[in-house]
Amino acid sequence: MDLRIFTEPQQGATYDTLLAVAKATEDLGFDAFFRSDHYLRMGTVDGLPGPTDAWITLAGLARETKRIRLGTLMTAGTFRLPGVLAIQVAQVDQMSGGRVELGLGAGWFEEEHKAYGIPFPKEKFARLEEQLEIVTGLWATDPGKTFDFHGTYYDLTESPALPKPAQRKIPVLVGGHGPSRTPRLAAKYADEFNMPFASVEDSERQFGRVRAAAEEAGRDGHELTYSNALVVCVGRDDAEVARRAAAIGREVDELKLNGLAGSPSEVVDKIGRYAEAGSSRIYLQVLDLADLDHLELISAQVQSQLS
Repeated sequence: MDLRIFTEPQQGATYDTLLAVAKATEDLGFDAFFRSDHYLRMGTVDGLPGPTDAWITLAGLARETKRIRLGTLMTAGTFRLPGVLAIQVAQVDQMSGGRVELGLGAGWFEEEHKAYGIPFPKEKFARLEEQLEIVTGLWATDPGKTFDFHGTYYDLTESPALPKPAQRKIPVLVGGHGPSRTPRLAAKYADEFNMPFASVEDSERQFGRVRAAAEEAGRDGHELTYSNALVVCVGRDDAEVARRAAAIGREVDELKLNGLAGSPSEVVDKIGRYAEAGSSRIYLQVLDLADLDHLELISAQVQSQLS
């Protein structure tokens, strides 16, 4: 079971804070550092000092880390034109020496679009499908050849399809709860399918849908990686769990029901249930980015039992 650290910087974080978490992620043996792609805080937090851009952040971290994978859950398809996104991600992959992964989603948070003047189209899912075809098609085009795409929403003519990533193929993540279109999209374009903030039972059902869609598309459904994203809140005792829950404005019982919360042994046991459902990778949503002791505890007493 791979454990990855997943952050939500729109809730309030500077680049230096994210750098500290990324370096701790690397030093403590976690597999990857991922971040959300949002420009507006959610809930009652103040979000200060304001948002940071996902791919600018990852570009900086690409030069300041050496081992960990770097990526997004999920880049909002509404934020960037697909040709521009392909260039940005390929460049960050080069800067990292080939450690980047791209999670790409349709975009959903209408308020942040209004706040920053970003168009919020109705046909987001159909646009996402074209975006995935364009981004992956640009990277896959042989050097010296050009890429053309003529769709409903995007039109590319004789693109040189440059630059190329450092990796032969950047892993692409698709995720979500949708019962039909989402599995079909994952089957066609994804290397990994991510089920965000879902129960073991719902995850198992959705993984099954994705495997079936992959088989229908002529792929081996088992060649995809299946993963979950879950909030994490671990403590050595009940008091420490309660303190960490309070720090992120959540209740312990709710966290235990909907995430990975409790003692290290409780969390290991629950991760085991997700593994039985087909998950081989967990993105640990860490909401208190100042609490690096939390990461140390997870590394020492959770990750060590899963290695």
